[in-house]
Amino acid sequence: MRLTYLPEPDLEFFGGARHLDPRHGITDYGPADAHQQHVRTIRVGVVGSEANIDGLRRWLDRCRQPLAAKDSRLTRFYLPFPGFDTTTGFRSTLVFDSRLERPIRERSLRRLTEQPPDVATRDAVDLYLEELTTLDEEPGCDVVLIARPDHLPERTNAQVDERRPWRKAKSASPENFRALLKAEAMRFSRPLQIIRRSTWDPTFKDPDADGERRQQDEATRAWNLHTALYYKAGGVPWRLPRDPSALTSCYVGVSFYKTNDGATLHTSVAQVFNQRGDGVIIRGGPVRVSKDDRQPHLTGDDAQRLLSNSLKRYKAEHHTQPARVVLHKTSSYTWAEIDGFSDAADAADLSVLELLWLPSSEPVRLFRFGEHPPLRGTMLSLSATRHLLYTRGSVPSYGTYPGMYIPAPLPFRTIESESSPETLASELLALTKMNWNQTQLDGKRPITLRTAEQVGEILRHTPDDIRPQPRYAYYM
Repeated sequence: MRLTYLPEPDLEFFGGARHLDPRHGITDYGPADAHQQHVRTIRVGVVGSEANIDGLRRWLDRCRQPLAAKDSRLTRFYLPFPGFDTTTGFRSTLVFDSRLERPIRERSLRRLTEQPPDVATRDAVDLYLEELTTLDEEPGCDVVLIARPDHLPERTNAQVDERRPWRKAKSASPENFRALLKAEAMRFSRPLQIIRRSTWDPTFKDPDADGERRQQDEATRAWNLHTALYYKAGGVPWRLPRDPSALTSCYVGVSFYKTNDGATLHTSVAQVFNQRGDGVIIRGGPVRVSKDDRQPHLTGDDAQRLLSNSLKRYKAEHHTQPARVVLHKTSSYTWAEIDGFSDAADAADLSVLELLWLPSSEPVRLFRFGEHPPLRGTMLSLSATRHLLYTRGSVPSYGTYPGMYIPAPLPFRTIESESSPETLASELLALTKMNWNQTQLDGKRPITLRTAEQVGEILRHTPDDIRPQPRYAYYM
């Protein structure tokens, strides 16, 4: 048994400058791709009620100017927003056009409150799809803001079995507005950003919002929303630094999801990410749950095909092959899977293939003297192959723990590896920061598996006649 502390990984910004905090890096240096386009004009479409379109636009206009940080003694945790303007921060601006605004009648939205949750959600999606269809015919739009209905009677608090997260949650509504709308909108050419009214209107009490969303201050809300918009419009807010002497690495996440009727279990998708954070989505085929360990597994041929297709898509997107692939999988590996992935690596002439299993939970916990949880970056090795990593915990640079609940560690097990466990853990820690919906250091799962969960939830609603979009921006 060995305890190790891993320092917070740096991120890379404009000019190769580095900082461990995304907000400091954007404010001090600018986004990583600022040299490619010094002024980025993001043309925004909006769909929602007339009142919500107006309220959202007024708040986004306010965000062009700096917003003060929350009044708190935690001055290193709560940071001001620099304003979304071409002269500071993201070096970009949002542009609105009345042709790209599609209002939905208030009385149509009010009728939703009189219906059962499943029917209301389906009808709400149809209302928005009708306007998105018209908006898709308009040129000159980069991303579409969806002002979510204020009082949609939607069940969202489903209980998930942590030991078998691929199973459909028992209390889940079969319809979920976000997932269903994004699935149906795969046919359109622009990614969506769904926004609740509580984001721009602090007086609105959102009945479906959780505690973490309600407690966010205005500057933090502005940071998270504008980072997502910048990425969805094609920007690169930050990237992982790369040692020139190191192999070019790509990270693949493999998870599983049930079809909407619950009849079939599919391989989720391989999410292929490079160190820039570019994500490519690959959908796999059906799988079966093993009678031996009650986990889903691929056949050897399916494993070979999945990784081969992932590498082909990677090369098509980036015009080169990686030298090293690190595969993160949510279920254990069978010998057939190991052989299949190895065959694909050999066929592609990969220098290094590393296989990691990330179980959903681990019974071991660490405790620290005092009131704060273990430091983010604390790693406990229980054996040569079994490890746990605190990706959520007290953050020294903040001087506090940014979460609300007792953090659980991220377990990982090395199946096939050439790198040290500490190197693999440092990469996992860095990959938790490649989340463009969140700018604070409190993400638990690496972007590979976080995306697997998001993509699986959306793909289970995607009709067979709609080809899934390959960019991660359509799923986040």
